[in-house]
Amino acid sequence: MGALSSSVETQPVPARNVPGTAAHLRPLQVTWEVTRACDWKATPARMARTRRGKEEFSTVEAFNLIQEVAAMHVPVLALTGGDPLSRPDLFPIVEFAAQRSVRTSLTLVPTPLLTAEVIAELKASGLMRASFWLHGSTAALHDGYAGIKGSHARTLAMVGSCHEVGLPVQINTMFSRRNFHDVDPMIELLTRLDVILWNVFFLVPASRDQIDELLSAEQHEEVFAKLYAASKRVQFQIKTSEGQHYQRYVMQQKMRESRGSARQSEILPRAPKNLNDSKGYVFVNYRGEVFPSRYLPVSAGNLTAASLPELFRESPLFVSLRDSSRLKGKCGTCAVRHVCGGSRARAYALTGDLFAEEPCCAQAL
Repeated sequence: MGALSSSVETQPVPARNVPGTAAHLRPLQVTWEVTRACDWKATPARMARTRRGKEEFSTVEAFNLIQEVAAMHVPVLALTGGDPLSRPDLFPIVEFAAQRSVRTSLTLVPTPLLTAEVIAELKASGLMRASFWLHGSTAALHDGYAGIKGSHARTLAMVGSCHEVGLPVQINTMFSRRNFHDVDPMIELLTRLDVILWNVFFLVPASRDQIDELLSAEQHEEVFAKLYAASKRVQFQIKTSEGQHYQRYVMQQKMRESRGSARQSEILPRAPKNLNDSKGYVFVNYRGEVFPSRYLPVSAGNLTAASLPELFRESPLFVSLRDSSRLKGKCGTCAVRHVCGGSRARAYALTGDLFAEEPCCAQAL
């Protein structure tokens, strides 16, 4: 994905000595795109014969990645795709991770390959959590968003299969103009589904055609308000992706609720930390390219040429993005820039500048 603007600053500034580059620094989550292959219309027998792309990580390379994740003591390795089930070595990969005490989450796609039996086998292989995409509380909304008729019903059925074998479930939702009105119904649905985590994604436009789908700053605030209110009453955890300014919103609400009894410096340490754009998060694509975010198409390097610890801790890209003094505009002057910092992916998509201000933040604190 390229930037949606011809603005010039697309390369990271060379690294310099900034906090957070010590050898003990580690990501809190590594997401690995195990494949891009996916065939919704295929039968299980047909999909089993589908050849993986030559550029995909081999099984040995996958094991090497897992060993590096284990050595860094990363809390979560999230496996995603494509359809991960199209990899014939998926079960050995999950087992290899479990044997090395790497907690794995797997994003499942409700194609014909996914069955209750497969879910049970994944659980037995050591999978820690199953993850599904749901972009709406109704079939009409989700199926229209996903472009696959029947995917909503199939997803709900597979969530039920996970509960039958005691496999915890995470739901991912991408919010844009077409579905942001559906936040409250989604919360009700997820409560009934008894999920443990809701990962709320905010759109980063991949092309000019998607710019009209982008939520305005005010619409982001509307969603934030509903998420914050829900976080006080629901049993599942709510996490945001490419919505780093939700941390700013949360801090503002806590300060207002304290009615002046607590200073900002006392609230700041309790603020939730984001896991995006180099701060605690790494995305590895199917070819081994390492990125600060799934939605920020600037590579720090390839795992065939450098180790994951080296790229995360020392690459100019990651070091630069962790340096909040490089932020521009209202992000650069915001009092909570060290906690938030805005979506670097969205800033880059709209301006071509890695350090531009968050385009969809209503205000700076």
